[in-house]
Amino acid sequence: MKLNTRMRRAAVAIAAGAMAVSLAACGSAEEAGGDTDATGSAAAKGDNIKVGLLLPENKTARYEKFDRPLIEKKIKELTNNKAEIQYNNARQDANLQAQQVDTMITNKVDVLILDAVDAKAIKNSVQKAADAGIKVVAYDRLAEGPISAYTSFDNEEVGRTQGEALLKALGDKAKDSQIVMMNGSVTDPNAAQFKKGAHSVLDGKVKIGREFDTKEWSPDNANANMEAAITALGKDKIAGVYSANDGMAGGIITALKAAGIADIPVTGQDAELAAVQRIITDQQYMSVYKSYPQEAEVAAEMAVALAKGESLDSIAKDKVSSGSANDVPSVLVPVVSLTKDNINDTVIKDGIYTADEICAGNYKSACDKLGIDG
Repeated sequence: MKLNTRMRRAAVAIAAGAMAVSLAACGSAEEAGGDTDATGSAAAKGDNIKVGLLLPENKTARYEKFDRPLIEKKIKELTNNKAEIQYNNARQDANLQAQQVDTMITNKVDVLILDAVDAKAIKNSVQKAADAGIKVVAYDRLAEGPISAYTSFDNEEVGRTQGEALLKALGDKAKDSQIVMMNGSVTDPNAAQFKKGAHSVLDGKVKIGREFDTKEWSPDNANANMEAAITALGKDKIAGVYSANDGMAGGIITALKAAGIADIPVTGQDAELAAVQRIITDQQYMSVYKSYPQEAEVAAEMAVALAKGESLDSIAKDKVSSGSANDVPSVLVPVVSLTKDNINDTVIKDGIYTADEICAGNYKSACDKLGIDG
């Protein structure tokens, strides 16, 4: 009886083991088949990959002037000019961008570089792409959803850099001064990080008389907000303005001039040509220069690697988490405070602008005084 029991147990064990091996073999075959298909497909494509590139808007000069051509150039370099790049700009319309993602899925791109108009609203679209087997590189803004990689700048450091510059400009008068804060759009997670970084520097050091979250990062909206702040506070009661980017700084400065307010520091970000020219003529105090070539090259490298089924370990040394994804391989690019004292060593040295572009027309005399010669 004991022997029969042991034999039955042995038989059951053998059967179970055989079933486990069989299932494991099936699973391995299926997994191997899936992996082989993916790897084989990537290997078969080689450099013949299809990359989707979606940028958020065209009001800010950087996207069409820098980001798009830099990303496209690097992708072509990395694929021996064989990659197909499909591009679209959402023109600050989140619904339009969702449709553009659908189009990219229909067109069966291998990877998508996405700079989201609205980081939360795009979540379902990112999920659709992932479900279709398309890897998504979140570019410049940390999109929600199952993204595979992310590159941007240290956004809180951007805000700290702006805040520190504003305090430096105000000097000993800072603690008795009142400023206006013009933050970016609430749909952009970067804007919240810029604001957090700026507040970490400004709070307790200067009085914040009025603060705005500016819809769509619009210069026109920033202009209207600034007019409202001047009316509420009085034109003689504003010592400086924190502006989260250069486009809004232009709208702010127009409002200040219209109210007869001059010679107060205004910050910015993006090192737009118009902002650089305002800086050399003392209309804008500073901007934050971000190396678009470095950010663009990283995005291209990530996208090409993902499309080919390669690891990101050699590219991405950082990890970040969004509200819906953890430990996303990331690269955060450092930033520089751009003032009239370091234009030669930043935007000219890096080939963003030539001295002739900056110093054109009425700006030549200002350039001569600063020794801007490229």
